[in-house]
Amino acid sequence: MIRFMEGILLRKAAENVARVLSGAGHTVYFVGGCVRDRLLGYSVKDIDIATSARPDEVLRLFPDAWEVGAAFGVVLVRRESFSFEVATFRRDGSYRDGRRPEAVCFTDAEEDARRRDFTMNGLFEDPFSSPPGRVVDYVGGVEDIRARVLRCIGEPDRRFEEDSLRLMRAVRFAVTREVQVETETCSSIFRNAPLLARISPERIREELDRILLSPGRKRGVEMLVETGLMKHVIPEIYDMIGCTQPPQWHPEGDVYTHTLMMLDALGRDGSPVSLELALGVLLHDIGKPPCRQVDETGRIRFSGHDKEGSSMARVILRRLKYSNAVVDAVCSMVERHMRFINVRQMRKSTLRMFMNAPHFRDELELHRLDCLSSNGLMDNWQFVRDFMDSYRNAPLVPPPLVTGRDLVNLGLSPGPDFGKWLSRLQELQLEGTLRTREEALLQLGQIAPVEQNALAEYLKKLAL
Repeated sequence: MIRFMEGILLRKAAENVARVLSGAGHTVYFVGGCVRDRLLGYSVKDIDIATSARPDEVLRLFPDAWEVGAAFGVVLVRRESFSFEVATFRRDGSYRDGRRPEAVCFTDAEEDARRRDFTMNGLFEDPFSSPPGRVVDYVGGVEDIRARVLRCIGEPDRRFEEDSLRLMRAVRFAVTREVQVETETCSSIFRNAPLLARISPERIREELDRILLSPGRKRGVEMLVETGLMKHVIPEIYDMIGCTQPPQWHPEGDVYTHTLMMLDALGRDGSPVSLELALGVLLHDIGKPPCRQVDETGRIRFSGHDKEGSSMARVILRRLKYSNAVVDAVCSMVERHMRFINVRQMRKSTLRMFMNAPHFRDELELHRLDCLSSNGLMDNWQFVRDFMDSYRNAPLVPPPLVTGRDLVNLGLSPGPDFGKWLSRLQELQLEGTLRTREEALLQLGQIAPVEQNALAEYLKKLAL
């Protein structure tokens, strides 16, 4: 209901902006994604506006607006709590960098539609039509939407040559809007995949994120691999194809098949999917190909693939310009994913510290998917879930009973032994051996060179 009301308010605010432009004698349409998504049955989250008004005219009509793309005739207008990009109808000049036109020429609605990428994105909607929702279609987008087909406007090769990020956008639209890529457009993606090398890592990363966070992430990764686009995103993925695994543990097949199965299962239970988890699933076994060994009996091993994979993941994510927080979370997930094998043999203190990691719930979900997409053995996952349930009303790692300040107050000089003593006390606390501050301080007296008189006085002082 809240989202529905937000959609109504968004529409009203956009109509108010359009009304001002129309009242000044300008042609005005809603354009692009908002029209596409309405016709496809998706909720509309933002509305872009196209108009015959020049940027200076838009700025005169909306004195509090500002230019965000002066060279392309784009002005940002705020109404209520919403922002709208108001763009002048334009025709693009030549493209030199494979991303942006060198210059634009202001024109009419039809030429503006024909410069766009895909037919489903080249539609206009009259905001004041009666009945409402009249679509102005110069490019055959309505028919393609009905057929759920993604098709380039005009010549596909030219569209991808102009802006090579459209190669990634084609895959993104295919999986997020559940459409099939038309044959000629698909062939052009294959031919022009090398053009993606001209696009900045940041732009590629943004499209990859949208693919991985969509329910169609498995199909998206497959499309990136099959079209050759993945060679310019994460080329290391190709080494996973044909990297066979021990059939008794991985009856599903090679590392690539296993990873695709996990991507397909991710989020199917309705649980939210974080970017870190999606990347963790994609990269958790990236270290297997370089670590693969076959002994004299034919047994396949991947010794150390977790650590190698973490190192490789860091290189990959840095290359794609991910934030430090995302890089650290994903690499930790990759490095730790094999530790679940030993959870039932861990001491209670070790297990509690292991489970106290910042992204442990994502790690646990990765382990669940890992098992479901291979041998199906869920014993370790269930063991951890049961252990977590037993601490539902208590912190896994409570505040330490003794701190470094206590050691200083007892006359001990800071040094390397501080960490050792405090770790030992925390370990006993997590095992349940030490339950009170007094017990922990008395234990300290047994493992550290604390004068007993000083300890007795300190305990008496704390009691007061």
